[in-house]
Amino acid sequence: MPFETGLAEEAGLFELAPAKINLALHVTGQRSDGYHLLESVVTFADAGDRLNFAAAETDEFTVSGRFAHLLPAEAEGQPGNLVLKARDLLREKLETAGFAAPAVAIHLEKNLPVAAGIGGGSADAAATLRGLLRFWNSRPPEAEVQALALALGADVPMCLKGQALVAKGIGEDIAALPTLPSLALVLGNPLVGVSTPDIFERLALKYNPPIGPLDADWIPFLKRLRNDLEPPARSLVREIDQISNMIGAEGAVLTRMSGSGATCFGIFPSAEMAERAAENLTAQRPDWYFQAVQTVGQSPGKTS
Repeated sequence: MPFETGLAEEAGLFELAPAKINLALHVTGQRSDGYHLLESVVTFADAGDRLNFAAAETDEFTVSGRFAHLLPAEAEGQPGNLVLKARDLLREKLETAGFAAPAVAIHLEKNLPVAAGIGGGSADAAATLRGLLRFWNSRPPEAEVQALALALGADVPMCLKGQALVAKGIGEDIAALPTLPSLALVLGNPLVGVSTPDIFERLALKYNPPIGPLDADWIPFLKRLRNDLEPPARSLVREIDQISNMIGAEGAVLTRMSGSGATCFGIFPSAEMAERAAENLTAQRPDWYFQAVQTVGQSPGKTS
């Protein structure tokens, strides 16, 4: 996997793979096949990885960006990256249905940390599906595309939507949240990779109370919720305590871990406060990842 620009970098067809933020994540049970049942309030940032697509004589895949070196390399015939898995799965589906899916050059600009709890790989896979459907000018039924997304991973269907939502089940049961406001956040990660299976293995209680009825008074409502994966993640990665406290000290009205970690977020009263906080935090720990983002949603609401 060459870490350089290629044909696709100069193409006009691109897709953003936005960071996914679990504003709350409740583990409510476990299926007989081992998958955990979740309820999560999810939103997406205006920052993330970026994928470009261009015509090519043979398939190409190139990578650049701050975190490119952390991606798994692919063995011959067995792609280790979800971008390639999404490409191959979609191509197989289209060609089986009699549609053309010619060679494509894909360039991934990897701006998000890896194994960070903000859906980096899943967001990349979802963006690959969206981008290739446009590139190959194909419009399969939405249910078929969602099935492909779920085959790539439990988080991919929600990343395919890319909007504020509630996800239930293993992540495939999705309902839009059109009233969730756009929020000013700071994301922080100590650049310590977290294994999701390890976190779930350390989870002491797997049958926890659900989120319950939604409340349009969003910030007080979110404060009453939790991330059930945060305690086991904190026991495994001590830096989560530190980074959460650092973000909180900058004036966040709510701090919490996203997904299985180790990324934490803070909700700030304004985008300007979030930007200043991210600058201060980066100055304190330039070796860590901090970024101010604005999430999708309606115009910013009251954050107190």
